[in-house]
Amino acid sequence: MAEPSKRQRLSHINSSSQTSSKSLPSIFTDSQDEGLEGEGRFVEGSILRITMKNFLTYDYSVVHPGPNLNMIVGANGTGKSSIVCAICLCLAGKTAVLGRGDKVGLYVKRGCKKGHVEIELYKRGGNVVIFREIHAENNQSLWMLNDRQCSQKAVEEEVKALRIQVSNLCQFLPQEKVGEFAKMSKIELLEATEKSVGPPEMYEYHCELKNFRNKERELENVVKEKASFLEKAKQRNERNKHDVNRYYEKKRHLDVIELLEKKKPWVEYETTRKELEGVKKERDEARKQLSSLKQTQAPMVKKIQQIDEQLKPTEAQIKDKTAAIKEASLKCKQKQDQLDRKNKEIDDIKQKCRLKQMEEEDHQKRISNTRRTIEDLKAELAKVGDQPDVTPRINAVNADLRRIQEERAKIEGEKGDLRREKDNLCAESRMLEKKLNDMNNMMNAKVEKLRGRHRDTHAALQWLRQNKQLFRGNVHEPMMLVINVKDHRFAKYVENHISFHDLRAFVFQRKDDMEKFMIEVRDKMNLKVNSICAPEESCSKRPPSRNIESLRRFGFFTYLREMFDAPDEVMSYLCHQYRVHDVPVGNERTKSMIKTVIEEPYLKVLYTTEERYTVKRSFYSNKISTSNSVVHPSQYLTITVDAEEKRQLEQQMKVGNNIDERMKALQKEAVALDRRDNELLAEKKGLSELKGKKRQLEQKISTKQDSLKQMEQNIIDLTKIEEETKRKNCSSKLTMEKVHLALETVGLTAEKNKLENDCREGASELRTTDQKCSRLEQRKVQLTDQCKGLLKRAKAICKMQPDQSLPEDLRNAFSKLPDTLDEVDAMLNEERSRAECFTGLSENVVDEYNRREQEIKQMEKELEEKSNALNAYRQNISEAKERWLNPLKHLVEQINEKFSAFFRSMQCAGEVDLHSENEEEYDKYGIRIRVKFHATTQLHELTPYHQSGGERSVSTMLYLMALQELNRCPFRVVDEINQGMDPVNERRVFDIVVRTACKETTSQYFFITPKLLQNLTYAEEMTILCIHNGPHMLSPNQWDERAFVRRCLERKARA
Repeated sequence: MAEPSKRQRLSHINSSSQTSSKSLPSIFTDSQDEGLEGEGRFVEGSILRITMKNFLTYDYSVVHPGPNLNMIVGANGTGKSSIVCAICLCLAGKTAVLGRGDKVGLYVKRGCKKGHVEIELYKRGGNVVIFREIHAENNQSLWMLNDRQCSQKAVEEEVKALRIQVSNLCQFLPQEKVGEFAKMSKIELLEATEKSVGPPEMYEYHCELKNFRNKERELENVVKEKASFLEKAKQRNERNKHDVNRYYEKKRHLDVIELLEKKKPWVEYETTRKELEGVKKERDEARKQLSSLKQTQAPMVKKIQQIDEQLKPTEAQIKDKTAAIKEASLKCKQKQDQLDRKNKEIDDIKQKCRLKQMEEEDHQKRISNTRRTIEDLKAELAKVGDQPDVTPRINAVNADLRRIQEERAKIEGEKGDLRREKDNLCAESRMLEKKLNDMNNMMNAKVEKLRGRHRDTHAALQWLRQNKQLFRGNVHEPMMLVINVKDHRFAKYVENHISFHDLRAFVFQRKDDMEKFMIEVRDKMNLKVNSICAPEESCSKRPPSRNIESLRRFGFFTYLREMFDAPDEVMSYLCHQYRVHDVPVGNERTKSMIKTVIEEPYLKVLYTTEERYTVKRSFYSNKISTSNSVVHPSQYLTITVDAEEKRQLEQQMKVGNNIDERMKALQKEAVALDRRDNELLAEKKGLSELKGKKRQLEQKISTKQDSLKQMEQNIIDLTKIEEETKRKNCSSKLTMEKVHLALETVGLTAEKNKLENDCREGASELRTTDQKCSRLEQRKVQLTDQCKGLLKRAKAICKMQPDQSLPEDLRNAFSKLPDTLDEVDAMLNEERSRAECFTGLSENVVDEYNRREQEIKQMEKELEEKSNALNAYRQNISEAKERWLNPLKHLVEQINEKFSAFFRSMQCAGEVDLHSENEEEYDKYGIRIRVKFHATTQLHELTPYHQSGGERSVSTMLYLMALQELNRCPFRVVDEINQGMDPVNERRVFDIVVRTACKETTSQYFFITPKLLQNLTYAEEMTILCIHNGPHMLSPNQWDERAFVRRCLERKARA
């Protein structure tokens, strides 16, 4: 081993006991005081001291690392990685970072109740001391910061302020995590690099960019959805615009009709008012004419008065004559009346005589008819008396009628229930239809997968769906379509167990159907398809060899058959061919007990969580051989459609049709009951009539006999009537007196007429004019009342106050309409006819249109706001991208320069670049490492699979060394990364590590290794810590470095 550094430091490793389990490390140093002189070279955040007590392998140890490369060397199990664990846990790291125990209490030394770790970190202005005491019993920790108790959060904030990231594999690479570095994705590597060597704001800018991009993507989707919805709303409203225009046109016609109906009473009023004016004018003219006639007749009236004075004596004589005339007329009238009465009496007597004769003839006829009627009724009564009693039949008919009434009420109740049930089902049917469509869409997705994998099978499927009627038995579509896995997590087991050859096979119940199908699709259509015939005896219900309960102790929870549903023929074939009823499926417990499980009899094939096991027993030796394979993810059966649920949904969809059929059936029953009810009522009516007919006949016979007796008693004596008539005719001799009275009447009437003609004179024109004036006055009053009524009605129709004049807007509107009643009525009829043409329109159409217009405006406003927000985000993204991407590219170029130089020094090639498939997808940016270790190969991306373990270790180490010179983090830890390297690469990497980590510009570096090659190159800036343990270790205070070196030199000289 090379000599220790001239600039030496002291690391105290103390132990309180000397047992074989103790770890007693030692280092090659001189004095502690000399070590503390170099603190000026430490980077802020570097580790100055590590103190461990009762921690893992240590009783008590104090380690003082150097400011540059610290090489910790020791055999396996001595406690090298314990120092790494101490650094991680004391700096608030999680146990998951270490990849060891998940509970912090496991890091306390065995047999101790508690332990502690203390780290001193360099900081300008005063070092930071972090203390963590761990209690093994409850996995709790006590934290202290600079000798003050604090919370873990405070420690995390202090560590973060010093840029220490123990969870970042680019800064802190424990032994158990070395292999995970190569497994890091490009994206994870970029984030780790940003945190490790980038400026503090670089990772924040990156996160900000990703958030901006996510928000931008959300806004783009929102804008796209809103634009699409807006376009659809506009199209929908455009379709309704025609109805809205038609509605407004109808509204215009209705408005014109309303105006015409308002104007019509005003036109009637105006017409009546004009007629009133004409009547007034005519009345005034008649009054003038009457006045003129009176003035003209005034002299004649005066003369008449004079004549009247002269006629007064004559009038007295006339009065006397008139009295005489009246007296003579009265006498004449009396004589005439007597004569008329005599003539009338004679005529009445003759008429009565004729009537009596006719009455007697009619009386005899009625007597004869009554006798015949009595005889007929007696004969009919005799017939009725022979018929049986109908009362029992009437009671039976009444019972049938009551039963029909009850059945009708029951049918009406059922119809009401069915109507309510149908109303409820209508609401459910839409939801059921949506679910059914979703299931059909899932089935279509499975069919599309089949078409993508095997087009011939898909073509045969389409032919089968169109020609199913050609087959006599059940024909099932390919298994992958009819198998329905109950839980998508189980699909992988079913799909791994059944070959794809059978998954795409058609299943037939009858062999002749299968042959017919193959002739059509294989021979005629030239399609490559598979078909199978189900066993004649169904195997779908075949029981397993052992009950699943007896296997639960091994972690088995079900058999493969219970994981899916399939038609009976398909399940029968799978049970017969693949024995799915006898293949158990287990969990992680099964995996852990697999050696015991395979010893169980009857288990030939079984599944664990991720593997399939096939167990075979030798027929001769009974030895067991097993083979296992990985269970691949499912490709075809992950889409699950519950066939039973689909069938139930289809059945529920048919319930509505069943209800209609039941309603029709009930309606037919009701019609039949009505028909039967009418028949029974008619029968009851006939029976009732028959029952009462006998009684009616007896009553009629009795009545007719009484009537006959009465008629026989009332026979008219015509002889007596003739004698009385002759006696009265004798008095007609008085008629001669009439002649004398008539002569007297004629003389008196002539005298009366002569006297009246002498007195009759009149002025007809004056009387006519006066009558005209009266008539016109009455008409004027009538028209005045009519005008008032029309005016009141017109104002009421126009909703005006009684004292209000016609508004200006109505006056202007009325001016554009006709002014005559005939024209108004004609226009009203025309407008009503036009309005009636617009049927099926309502105000809801306009309201809906206007509401959508408002929604469209609101959506346009929201779309504009979202678009502006999207543009603002894009501007922010552009600015943030400039702040992040340019420094990142520069940083990656620096890393690539160092990384490439390291590989060139090893006669290999390596590159580091910033990789992105899309510049706008900031969460997809990553750092790509490409390496080439052989001259004949190309650069390949560093992956966990392409390179060997040693090549991955070299690449990881050189990448970390490329980061080392950028000096953004205070220290780096790499644990046993050189174990997989070949000696040549290990030597080259070691030289690079020493050369890079010992520069004054780099930060602290911890390199842990269990072994080193001989004759390596060391630097003075290195600090080497050798860790030893064992039952005979010296106490640290007994260790003499000079004596140890001297003995080594003497032993070497003797050799």
